[in-house]
Amino acid sequence: MSAFASVTARRLAAGALAAGALVSVVTLPASAADHPRPERSKVQISAVQYDSPGRDDRSNRSLNREWVEITNTGRRAVNLDGWTLRDEDGHTFTFHHYRLDGRSTVRVHTGEGRDTRTDLFQDRRNYVWDNRSDTATLRNDRGRFIDDESWGHHRHGGGHHHGGRHHR
Repeated sequence: MSAFASVTARRLAAGALAAGALVSVVTLPASAADHPRPERSKVQISAVQYDSPGRDDRSNRSLNREWVEITNTGRRAVNLDGWTLRDEDGHTFTFHHYRLDGRSTVRVHTGEGRDTRTDLFQDRRNYVWDNRSDTATLRNDRGRFIDDESWGHHRHGGGHHHGGRHHR
């Protein structure tokens, strides 16, 4: 074999190897799609009743008609131990020893009550969520942002106005 033919053969072989590597890179996502990762549960704030129906008389009944719903849209249960739900003024509820089943919802009430699988209570004697504008923020046990829900001037790009809080 001549020196020229030897160099040409090496170049062809290198080209074939490079093409093979390129094909395997291209097929990698397809093979990864054949083996999907385990589904990650999605926990979110699904509803907020920030203005309890009826008179705001600070009765336990009225306080418990103010609530935030947290929904797990995934199939797997999520351990919410150490997760927090907080308003703009820093009122914070921390979940303790609570697992949210897959495809289920828990309602977090402001007032006092007996915790169940579907209802948790902050055991407060004052309202938390502002009627005019506020933001409910959910964070995991590492403080990582999970979801939030805002109402009032926040929906239109306004900022938080100190002193605008509606004290009941």
